[in-house]
Amino acid sequence: MTQLLHIDSSVLGPNSVSRQVSAAIVGRFRQVTPGLEVTYRDVAAEPLSHLSGTHVAIAYGAPVEDPTVKAEVAAGQAALEEFLAADIVVIGAPMYNFSIPSQLKAWIDRIAVRGKTFSYGPNGPQGLAGGKRVIIAVSRGGHYGADTPMATFEHLETYLRSVFSFIGVTDLEFIAADGVQIGAEQREQALANALQTAGGLAA
Repeated sequence: MTQLLHIDSSVLGPNSVSRQVSAAIVGRFRQVTPGLEVTYRDVAAEPLSHLSGTHVAIAYGAPVEDPTVKAEVAAGQAALEEFLAADIVVIGAPMYNFSIPSQLKAWIDRIAVRGKTFSYGPNGPQGLAGGKRVIIAVSRGGHYGADTPMATFEHLETYLRSVFSFIGVTDLEFIAADGVQIGAEQREQALANALQTAGGLAA
């Protein structure tokens, strides 16, 4: 049975472009993947706590006494286990202030774990999470391509490419809806193009 993990991070609810595109991607996989099992996590509606010094200390063996911290550690462990179990990961990632939402960063901090998804050896870091297919639905208010004046402000796709490469993911795909804040016509066209791409994904 193929396991798919679906992550959404937009704070805009039904008005979110990235949520519409990520849902279309998952819908496409339901069509083309027999026996698909989907796990859904909305990190905007139910955010993971941001890392603290206490969390780091616990990772190095410090005892856990505070019930709130125990719950936070358990939630982080559950997020990691969901990711490790997934064959396919679909992420809705809108650009906020030139990068990813802080809620998505908190999730990444729970899956980028030494000894679980990466390790350090004599030849440097080694990714341990290879073999997964990761598709990211991106929405950006403007245009940030390499040939645009805003190219140096793009820290969403560049960051996600870096972090997933670091943990060993080489099968990484982006479906982008760009310029969604330029105007209603541009938003509609960008969304339509992204949905069409999502609908044509191969198994």
